[in-house]
Amino acid sequence: MTKAYYFSPTGTTKTIVETIARTIDINTEFHNITRPENRTVEPEFTPDDLVIFGVPVYAGRVPNVLKTYLSKIRGGGARGVAIVVYGNRHYDDALLELTDILTSCDITVIAAGAFIGQHSFSEILAKGRPDQEDIAIAKAFAEGIKNTTLKTPVIPSGNRPYRSYYRPKDENGEPVNFKDIKPTKAVNCIQCGHCETLCPVEGICIKCCTCVKECPVGARIFIDPQFVAHKIELEEQFSLRKEPELWKAGKTDEN
Repeated sequence: MTKAYYFSPTGTTKTIVETIARTIDINTEFHNITRPENRTVEPEFTPDDLVIFGVPVYAGRVPNVLKTYLSKIRGGGARGVAIVVYGNRHYDDALLELTDILTSCDITVIAAGAFIGQHSFSEILAKGRPDQEDIAIAKAFAEGIKNTTLKTPVIPSGNRPYRSYYRPKDENGEPVNFKDIKPTKAVNCIQCGHCETLCPVEGICIKCCTCVKECPVGARIFIDPQFVAHKIELEEQFSLRKEPELWKAGKTDEN
């Protein structure tokens, strides 16, 4: 059976995972693990399962909020597909890290992919992605997996030990810590509570920007000057379009 799991606060990872999963198997069983209450049951698989896990890249790594949940997976010898989605800067070691996590849980990762989605806190960086070109690549990638019985593991790009989490720098070249920065409620906030309903964490803000992008009146904003400067810097430095990078058993595709 094909089972797909995704953490996707702004929907980009969901789009890629659903495209791949439905191309492989129209009867895929989907699990949206974005909300905390959906991460309470430990996933358990069998050798007959093909499991797809998709996560966004945060600071070049798998989101910390998922680490405990993922560590409790009981893979049971299943085959797996590891997917990360990043905002056009780079996925750094996130895809290798996700592959390693699944492997440690007794899942043989037979395919892996790094896709691009609109950056979580930008309206222009990788705007509209995944787009139709990305979807076509995702479908072709899935077609190459659909009928294979291979159980040969793949090892995507990355470093061991993993590099440190990506940290922006200020005008003096010193690392900036945005850990305590979170969106501010603007004066036009109508106290609807929609942002609290959507938030995927119970604690420190992970800058997924679901509350910013889904606020019905646009009342969630970042005002920290260094954070705003970092956003602009990303938009200027990483404006050139990047393409998905894919790994399948016995083959590497860089589109």
